[in-house]
Amino acid sequence: MSIRVRLRGRWAASVAVVTAAGVLAAGCGSGGSGGGGTGKTAARYDTIDPGVLKVAVEAYMPYTALRGGKLVGLDSDIIDAIAKKLDLKVEPQLTDFNGMLGGVQSRRVDITVGGVAWSKERQEQGLFTDPPYYSPPAMGVQSGKTYSTVDNLQGLRLGTVTGYVWVKSIKAVPKAKLSAYPNATGVFDDLGSGRLDVGFLDPLLLIYQQKQRPDQKIQTQYLTPPTDQQVKQHPAYEFFRPYMTSFYLPKQEPKLEKAISAQIRAMYTSGEMAKLITKWGGDPAKFLSPSEWMAGMRRGVDRPADWVPPSA
Repeated sequence: MSIRVRLRGRWAASVAVVTAAGVLAAGCGSGGSGGGGTGKTAARYDTIDPGVLKVAVEAYMPYTALRGGKLVGLDSDIIDAIAKKLDLKVEPQLTDFNGMLGGVQSRRVDITVGGVAWSKERQEQGLFTDPPYYSPPAMGVQSGKTYSTVDNLQGLRLGTVTGYVWVKSIKAVPKAKLSAYPNATGVFDDLGSGRLDVGFLDPLLLIYQQKQRPDQKIQTQYLTPPTDQQVKQHPAYEFFRPYMTSFYLPKQEPKLEKAISAQIRAMYTSGEMAKLITKWGGDPAKFLSPSEWMAGMRRGVDRPADWVPPSA
């Protein structure tokens, strides 16, 4: 099984070590959200500053954003809830994707959140938590159209953003025509005008756009993941499957990683994770159910041989 690179994770070719390039812009430090960070429990975690959780994010709603010094979005809500339970004060920092990874790997931040996909290469340079959720393969389609399998995509006009891993998948679909755009706006514009049949983007982004721009008459549909046999015949089809997100931390903070992973599992059990997924437009049945092959990716790599991914 080939490794899964950043799918919300754009930058398909970028699985190598990200250096400290990309200066992080501080986001109103003391005005951040999260817990107070004054309790004695905060000292138990190996954060850069005692009682403070430095969080790097990029502007990518509805997953992450920084507004008025406060984190907003699905991943933001998750890490805010965990920080409060661990009595840590969130100090958010706004950057881009390379800055997110570089900030963790150079230990300028304690964690980055926002759909970072697990990969073997990345875990060699940092620590990954248990998955807060799984990202199902989603499509934006013209209203009234239905496509459910990879075979249904043959011969269609398929679009995504340049650098996203779906570019490789689309190129592997027989007779499909690829349209790659510099950003998601181009995908949405051509879907709305009928110049595209299907657009591949992150699921909550599609749902968010559908609510913001009902005039475009775009619907969100989920692709039935290709079978093992199909992936064997067309390896690029792997990126039409769900992927495993995680929060990413520096190697120097194993105590914090364990504490956050424990809280993630507790949020699955309590139903809190399902409520947050629903709040931001996702289907808990799809976002909180791991695929069978996901456990094998991490067992013996950064998890024990009997590790089981969290599940609602």
